[in-house]
Amino acid sequence: MNNFQKLYGIIGLATKAGKLTAGTDACLEGIEKKNIKLVIIATDASDRTKKLVKDKCEQFNVSVYEILTIDEISKSIGKPNKAIIGIKENGFAEKIKKMINGGEVIG
Repeated sequence: MNNFQKLYGIIGLATKAGKLTAGTDACLEGIEKKNIKLVIIATDASDRTKKLVKDKCEQFNVSVYEILTIDEISKSIGKPNKAIIGIKENGFAEKIKKMINGGEVIG
């Protein structure tokens, strides 16, 4: 199992656990309310959306990663056409950060 498959699995678990927010507006609101610990932006999201979300994450000191595509994100959470997802729980956020940064997740 490669890291992308593991990443999809973690994102799927966060979705099922209710610890994930999907969509630009919902994520921006969650960032402002300090409910979101990590944001993933699709590589094929619009430049305007990327800038808007990255600026908001920087303002509120939230980790942001630009990985996966809209299709990959949508498939992993079971909702169509989602370019932005926010992780609301520290445990999931830390696991995703470790995976993205090349660290192996145990378990």
